[in-house]
Amino acid sequence: MLIRRARFWLAISIILSLLALGIACKKSEDTGETGNTGGPTANKWKPKGNEGTIKGTVALNGQAPANSKPDLSADPFCASHNPNLTTEDVVASNGHLANVLVYVKSGTTADGQNIDSLGFDTPSDAVTLDQNGCHYRPHVLGVMVNQKIDIKNSDQTTHNIHPTPHTNQEWNQSQPAGAPDIVKSFPRPEIVIPVKCNQHPWMKAHIAVMKHPFFAVSGDDGTYTIKGVPPGTYTVVAWHEKLGEQTLGTVKVDANGTATADFSFSPTGGATASGQRSLEVMPALDVPMLMEQH
Repeated sequence: MLIRRARFWLAISIILSLLALGIACKKSEDTGETGNTGGPTANKWKPKGNEGTIKGTVALNGQAPANSKPDLSADPFCASHNPNLTTEDVVASNGHLANVLVYVKSGTTADGQNIDSLGFDTPSDAVTLDQNGCHYRPHVLGVMVNQKIDIKNSDQTTHNIHPTPHTNQEWNQSQPAGAPDIVKSFPRPEIVIPVKCNQHPWMKAHIAVMKHPFFAVSGDDGTYTIKGVPPGTYTVVAWHEKLGEQTLGTVKVDANGTATADFSFSPTGGATASGQRSLEVMPALDVPMLMEQH
């Protein structure tokens, strides 16, 4: 009888161990914790010298909504150094929309490889996020998985950097005037991570963490350029923090060629799109994301 019980509990122990191992492996695959930004089975992508470009203009089809003017009385530095400060929810000029993240969402290279199956080297250069004039500069930025973000405080006041991701780890750190730079990175892809300053509630930024380098942010003139794109056919997405997201299907990049993909947003949200070959406007897909327990 004792031997049967011992065997029974031994079997249960083995089964539970195998289940735990399976869950751990699955989590590693899902989060890319192998260190390969394209996933544990990804093929490392190497430029062939025939890469192309995706470029375009992001327009605002109508009058931009007015940004609000926050109360600066609680911080004399902000009040004196940037007295006309406004929020940056929608930044547009002459019908051109800034701060729009444009990126390759999916697609297949000309030699038949799914872009999601490829791995990419993490850039050695850090991306700078500066707190300047009681604003985050830039307001929207893209980085690759594990790429360093160099966070500076150029103001003579204390700021508080607080990213609030869903799949990466949340953190919250003060940075007084004259303090050393804060260097951070995110190990998992995520679009998009909101960043706030607990000290100044109007200060906001947005960080897109990408598996690949095929992304850009529109400038004040509404233009963007994504360089080094392998020849192939791709789905391109434009994202704006207030005006929504639009998906542009079937953008074909020829070897050493340039594909044009223009976007046009409505001031009330939603968008229309135009570009090169068989373009289709699709609604944004709202997929719930699970919070990671720490």
